[in-house]
Amino acid sequence: MNLPHTIDYEMIFQHAPVGMCISRDRVIQACNGALAAMFGHPAGHLTGSSFSVLYPTMDEFLRTGDRIIPIMNAKGRYSDERIMRRANGELFWCHVTGRALSPLEPLGAGVWIFEDVSEKRPVTAQLTPREREIAALLVEGKTSKIIARETDLSPRTVEMHRASLMRKFAASTSVELVHKLVGAG
Repeated sequence: MNLPHTIDYEMIFQHAPVGMCISRDRVIQACNGALAAMFGHPAGHLTGSSFSVLYPTMDEFLRTGDRIIPIMNAKGRYSDERIMRRANGELFWCHVTGRALSPLEPLGAGVWIFEDVSEKRPVTAQLTPREREIAALLVEGKTSKIIARETDLSPRTVEMHRASLMRKFAASTSVELVHKLVGAG
């Protein structure tokens, strides 16, 4: 297959196999069809929408933004796996990676990629917003102490949420819980 001499970046963006968007201040400026389809929205519907429409709750949207800022300030990029919400209300695990276009504005203009990882990691238990947040941080391999620091909770409160997650996922150890969260157990 011969590529044209000029590269059509718009075509590449629109046909990428993962969800992609360009944002400014956490508002979607443009997105491809894969992102709209992944979240169950008609093509073009997400343009002009806040990222908040992709989150299970407004509180999770706000807390995630607060968590992203220091990491974006330090690295200029951010990546995690978190539970997101489709237009029909279904929750699913999503790998999210983003990069600020200006290091001085971590949540200003940016490019974001979303990949649905729900086939590998189904959402099987009814979780509270805080449990979803802590589950995502546990999957990243973070300790209760680090999670407490990142979420402004006490280590004891994080342990209470971890215990609740262990009950909901019928896990007897933290390692077993993480395996179940990632869909391996």
